[in-house]
Amino acid sequence: MERVEMADGLSFSRLVYGMWRIGDDPDTSEKHVRAKIDACLAQGITTLDQADIYGDYTAEAVLGQSLKADPSLRGQVEIVTKCDIVAPCGKYADVACKHYDTSKAHIEASVENSLRDMGTDYIDLLLIHRPDPLMDHDETGAALDGLIKSGKIRAAGVSNFRPWDVELLQSAMSSKLVTNQIEISLARIDPFTDGDLAFHQRQRDAVMAWSPLGGGSLMTDDSDLTRLMDGFASEFGVDRAAVAVAFLLRHPAKILPVLGTNSLERIAKISDATKVNLTRVQWFQLYEAALGREVA
Repeated sequence: MERVEMADGLSFSRLVYGMWRIGDDPDTSEKHVRAKIDACLAQGITTLDQADIYGDYTAEAVLGQSLKADPSLRGQVEIVTKCDIVAPCGKYADVACKHYDTSKAHIEASVENSLRDMGTDYIDLLLIHRPDPLMDHDETGAALDGLIKSGKIRAAGVSNFRPWDVELLQSAMSSKLVTNQIEISLARIDPFTDGDLAFHQRQRDAVMAWSPLGGGSLMTDDSDLTRLMDGFASEFGVDRAAVAVAFLLRHPAKILPVLGTNSLERIAKISDATKVNLTRVQWFQLYEAALGREVA
């Protein structure tokens, strides 16, 4: 499995296993979760994507069962997690409304909770999950720098930020923000032309892509696009999902797709995307089908 350097001494597998739904699986036992991780490791997928809010603030503890049961597992994986969303559920059930909190106190408390729930003493990458209209960039930047200096996180990044949001936070930090996790797929192609990917290519940042299967729509829709995907899938001997992911892998921005599923069978097929080598013409065929028209 290809690896991407995120920061000095820190690299991720090109494909990332997303644990957004891991707490929704009827079976959250340590044995079943470990089977999912082992299925990833067998393919060279070592990077696990989490967030404090996943599973109504339970998903990190579900992962933590496996990390605590076998301490040697921690050295085989990289953990990404996120913070700043406060939603009226789980431990925040009594808050009046969903909101964001990028204060120093909240970020530091979130990290401590994540470390405890996952049974680890460091996080490889912490992301600010959503742009916060009330963010004091000096306070947030200092909090992230302090966590890196303390060793509690190895690197920091953001999620769902636009270029100007990234620049604002970066201006208050001595450490480099190493990634932005944004929604990119054949169902959401705006980042290819709206400046998001161009900004990060210029910065030479790795970009992580959430919902690379369009929230499942690319697997269920019947359209000119999905029929074209099926044709390529047949040609390469893979399924439609592999073609959708290969579309992102073909881009020179070194996009890291984040794929989440609770099915062991589907997990075992995540790396099939690396078997698909789209030509430039094939890539544009998919792109035009997603656009619904020829390129200008």
